[in-house]
Amino acid sequence: MFLARVIGSVVSTKKDEAMKGAKLLLLRPMLVDESDPTRFRPGANTVVAVDAMGAGNDELVLFCQGSSARQTSGMRKLPIDAAVVGIVDSVDVMNHQIYPG
Repeated sequence: MFLARVIGSVVSTKKDEAMKGAKLLLLRPMLVDESDPTRFRPGANTVVAVDAMGAGNDELVLFCQGSSARQTSGMRKLPIDAAVVGIVDSVDVMNHQIYPG
């Protein structure tokens, strides 16, 4: 699993029939900053993920990729590579709460 911030949504009116009704989110992976482990730094890439949790813009989420994404309830037959599987309440690193900040 990975941490990411929801930075937007993706709308696709033409897609695989199995994907009809699937909410797509644009995610920015968040990494613990090596130079200051008491804060996050954004990753360089973005990920489109199917939302299984009802996440909203700017929330911190857990997501998984690859075959693990299809293990999420209701996702087994979907042609996906990433799925939001949790909404994060808090993150502690080295006895410092870095989320919420």
